[in-house]
Amino acid sequence: MLALLSRADETMNSNSESMAQSRETGTLGKLMVLLDLVTHADAPLRFTDILALAGQPRGTLHRQLSHLVEEGLLELDGDGRYAPGLRLLDFAARSWARNEFRLIAEPHLAALQQATGETVHLGVLRGQSIIYLDKVDGRQPVRMYSQIGNASPCYCTGVGKAALSLLPADLLADLLAGLNFIGFTASTHLSAETLLAEIREITDQGYAFDREEHEAGIRCVAAPLWSQDRSFIGGISITGPAYRLSMELLCQWTVPVQLAAGRIMEDMRVRLGPRR
Repeated sequence: MLALLSRADETMNSNSESMAQSRETGTLGKLMVLLDLVTHADAPLRFTDILALAGQPRGTLHRQLSHLVEEGLLELDGDGRYAPGLRLLDFAARSWARNEFRLIAEPHLAALQQATGETVHLGVLRGQSIIYLDKVDGRQPVRMYSQIGNASPCYCTGVGKAALSLLPADLLADLLAGLNFIGFTASTHLSAETLLAEIREITDQGYAFDREEHEAGIRCVAAPLWSQDRSFIGGISITGPAYRLSMELLCQWTVPVQLAAGRIMEDMRVRLGPRR
């Protein structure tokens, strides 16, 4: 667990500067930067921590944080540390409960979990990350980083690589050029060249593997998912411990995970398509 927290901290620190720089400089953009920093931190942050990460003037930062606390989006504890506020949890719960893609996929995820006995994920591509929209735990769940709402790098997860295989060549090239590769395990891609070669294979075969690339001892097989208008690009995966999920077994599960993805996309087409 300490290793996971250290890795997450490393990812946040490596991305915080670019996140602050890329956000619009308006008031809303500055507030979103602060919310991103606090909500993605593994522990509450002090004012000086946020000041170092946000790149905003001290007076402006103090006013912005005060506004967020007043609105219940952040909380300030007795030790002067900022943490996500309860109002954010309410927003998140409502968004999750009403997400159309998750609701459509839900019965298919449950069926895939019943068929395999292992944990099943639904994720959507957002920028350089995969955001987990849903997770159905296996009959013998194991501790893993993935949780609903968590973000994982796209280049070292099965769902992430499956989603990347759907991108047009120009968008994929831009995304790969901006990646900061972190070696989470000995199997993690560390260059755009090796990742691109695998993405081409995924495009041809229609499925992706995570060969212990994000977490040592965790493997998965994933299939890409997309809506007709491409407003949703993501994937589903069957995930479990390497001692149970041999590569031979994962190869056998490429068919059921692709079939489940196909059923979800058909339901998307029927339920989210144009109304006549």
